[in-house]
Amino acid sequence: MNATAVNQSDCPEVKVPVPIFFTIGVVSLAENLLVVVAVIHNRNLHAPMYCFICSLAAFNTIASLTKTWETLMIVFADVGQLVKTGSSEQKMDDVMDSLLCMSFVGSIFSFLAIAVDRYITIFHALRYHNIMTMRRTGAILGVIWTTCGVSAMLMVRFFHSNFIMICFVIFFVVSLVIICFLYVYMFMLARIHARKIAALPISNGGNSRHQRLRGNSMRGALTLTILFGAFVVCWTPFFIHLIIIMVCPMNPYCECYRSLFQLHVVLLISHALIDPAIYAFRIAELRRTFRKMLLCSDWRRYS
Repeated sequence: MNATAVNQSDCPEVKVPVPIFFTIGVVSLAENLLVVVAVIHNRNLHAPMYCFICSLAAFNTIASLTKTWETLMIVFADVGQLVKTGSSEQKMDDVMDSLLCMSFVGSIFSFLAIAVDRYITIFHALRYHNIMTMRRTGAILGVIWTTCGVSAMLMVRFFHSNFIMICFVIFFVVSLVIICFLYVYMFMLARIHARKIAALPISNGGNSRHQRLRGNSMRGALTLTILFGAFVVCWTPFFIHLIIIMVCPMNPYCECYRSLFQLHVVLLISHALIDPAIYAFRIAELRRTFRKMLLCSDWRRYS
């Protein structure tokens, strides 16, 4: 992924060594493949929330694989094996940029699906399994992946259009607003419900059990809020870069920010590296599954 204008300011462009890109790409690729394999093979993880997490990991895998392959192409170009300005190389670069954008769109949709799933879990716990069936989960995932595939093809066709960049930025901002509103609303309602439950008699076993279930669901929602926060931190600088390209492409102050483009890309691809670490730290079932997989112990009972 390249900047689309020449830096004409006094701020030198910050260069990130190729090995850093390659290392982040390879490690994040291995981590997210581990998540996908864990969810597929562990029957305890065959639930809607984990399916959406698996989808998120798959999109992160696409981002990691894309950036790793792009890094290899840069290495080949530097040693004279590829021509950076060749038509086929340029088309390949556009395809990889489009796949990276596809992973972004898929991540947003996955976060939105996870947020809705957590809302239903917390506030419609008794009807959850009737609402979020595996068939509906599969249909939602089908819609997400189809939409992302169409988006990727449009990106390949109209990658250099400002209209595409504008749509991309608008989608990012609107999605952030919707997901943030949903999480804030969810936590506010949870706080009100917790106060009502605390006011009930302690001897009521059903209310105590319901409070424990709600507490577990809220911890899950908190985990996913941390995931979403990491996503915002990692992707926002890149979108500020896109806005600057459209709003003030030749302004020296704007170009000083654009000189940090490679750092923005490092932060962007680091998101795929951070997510699995959050899963392992916050979600006990995934943590146990990772341990079993890495130690190759008692793995058959999950399959």
